[in-house]
Amino acid sequence: SDLQKQEERGELLQPLIFVLLVLCSVLLYFKVSLMDPGFVKPEEEVKEGEDKGQGVVIPQIPGDIKLRRCGYCLVKQPMRAKHCQLCQHCVRRYDHHCLWLENCVGERNHPLFIVYLSMQLVVLLWGGHVAWSGLYFEQSWEWLQHNIFLLVSFLLILIFTIVVLLLLVSHLYLISCNTTTWEFMSHHRISYLRHSELENPFDQGIILNLWRFFC
Repeated sequence: SDLQKQEERGELLQPLIFVLLVLCSVLLYFKVSLMDPGFVKPEEEVKEGEDKGQGVVIPQIPGDIKLRRCGYCLVKQPMRAKHCQLCQHCVRRYDHHCLWLENCVGERNHPLFIVYLSMQLVVLLWGGHVAWSGLYFEQSWEWLQHNIFLLVSFLLILIFTIVVLLLLVSHLYLISCNTTTWEFMSHHRISYLRHSELENPFDQGIILNLWRFFC
């Protein structure tokens, strides 16, 4: 049969891989959106001056900065934690609240969030290539009527690809500097950054920053 001939020629392998990538992307979406991003719980309060999120004491941070108690959920916040009013919890190493995921991106799910973005980018690039390969341009109304759906699909894929690419690149840059989106955007409002002698006291070099984040 035609299906067997296509299988023998390896023509079914690429569609199968694409479907598997899409499936992995969907599973990653649910995993990142449903998992605990690093909520600070009352029974897990850290001692004053201790930072479990970092694992090491950062000497460049002035010693007179005390861990403060959250005014919303009343837990003592570890350094780099922030209260999310949408989740109603303090989140360790808070990065941002993602409306697409309906969850915070924090200490526990940030690495998976990067993997999810990378998987999405691969799927979008592949889908964009397939859509583009199916287009042949003619200056006629009849051509537009027959190809409008494919053309709109390609334009939407292109827009989403640009958005995901910019988001992934910006996150990888912040990770390589060992900073978060919240710290980058609100540097002047955060006490342990505002009073630090260094612009970024958590930066330990690109290689070590990436190693600590992903490993």
